[in-house]
Amino acid sequence: MSLRSQYLIFVLVLHGLFFLLSLQYLPENPLYFFLVETVILLSIGFSIRLFRSFFAPLDLIKNGIEAIKAKDFNTKLNRVGQLEMDELIAVYNQMIEHMRLERVKQQEQQFFLDKLIEASPAGIVILEFDGNIRSINPIASRILGDSDKTRIGEPLAIPGDEFSQQLAQLNAGDTLILAKSNGRTFRCQKSHFIDRGFQRQFLILEELTEELLKREKQTYGKIIRFMSHEISNSIGAINSILQSLLNYKIQLAEGDAQDFGEVIDVAINRNDHLNQFMQNYAGIVRLPPPAKEKHDLHEVLYGVTKLIAAQLEECHIELSWDLVQEPLICEFDLQQMEQALTNILKNAQEAIGEQGRIIIQTSNQPDKVLSICDSGSGFSDEDRSRLFSPFFSTKKNGQGIGLMMIRDILTNHGFGFSLKRIDPQTTEFRIELT
Repeated sequence: MSLRSQYLIFVLVLHGLFFLLSLQYLPENPLYFFLVETVILLSIGFSIRLFRSFFAPLDLIKNGIEAIKAKDFNTKLNRVGQLEMDELIAVYNQMIEHMRLERVKQQEQQFFLDKLIEASPAGIVILEFDGNIRSINPIASRILGDSDKTRIGEPLAIPGDEFSQQLAQLNAGDTLILAKSNGRTFRCQKSHFIDRGFQRQFLILEELTEELLKREKQTYGKIIRFMSHEISNSIGAINSILQSLLNYKIQLAEGDAQDFGEVIDVAINRNDHLNQFMQNYAGIVRLPPPAKEKHDLHEVLYGVTKLIAAQLEECHIELSWDLVQEPLICEFDLQQMEQALTNILKNAQEAIGEQGRIIIQTSNQPDKVLSICDSGSGFSDEDRSRLFSPFFSTKKNGQGIGLMMIRDILTNHGFGFSLKRIDPQTTEFRIELT
């Protein structure tokens, strides 16, 4: 029973008893009866006034409590003219003003933090308590490959995507360097903060690709230039001496002269191969910035495939086309793009070996994309993260420069790319041309 009800019952019972007692004086002394009734009426009036004085401020406080529950910090209480209650109302109003200012400050800080996260050059992913994504900034969306949709409320790990699965397995406080299938490298750090008394985790993704590429080129560029210079100079002098030695061929016996000439020719050819070997490496270091012009990618593809058509036929490899009907006009350096596409197709041919299929696909909706799929053996999970590393090759006699050159050419053009297994029988090299 509420305090209001208890007070009303008490007042009614008390004045009812006084009224019943006053009835005893009605027959003998009516004047005394009316005097008592007057006192009872005055008491009732005073009780009503006291009731209002007590409970009107309580109603105000109740309204204030409801406003706090509704998180309405703009409502304040008016003074009621009672010293004690006015002091309580003044404290309440100060408290509500302080809460309002704190809320405004918190909203401003949250707004600033949201803008800071959105504009951050690093990818930031904030996770829910269950590990699902609570918020993700644009950089992180592009890193995870979801720039065209939102993943709020979804799990971090994407089925079939090793990169996102490795992110989901990180523990708070861990920092790991991870590489995607397109050769891009990221420093991934997982940490936590306290939210409403619970630990909430977040990820910071920083791309290291440009930094690593620059450092790699500075390292192997000096070595390659030095080796190329020394080997070229030495080979030129050695070949000159070997050519001079051929002049003595006529002074030898007929049988010895033939063997002598063959040995000298083998040595010269081996030197030429060694020189070409070093020139291939030096070509990566001296790769110039692309001179972009508009070209029809379809025409470039037809031209490149003609160069390897005989090799594909010899290896019984079928070449299939699935191109959009209209020309696919893109801006790129013609020579560099021809070199990159030639290397991609040669890699596909060598991965197949004998009896297989290469499919070339293009699309322009919503973006311009080139896809080259092959039915080759592909690569192992261990090799996935090292595919675009300097001098790494899955081939027995590979030099490890083909994918390096492809990576540098496409990166310099600003084209996105990836090399991944679609299924156990299909490997796809995908180039995003816009």
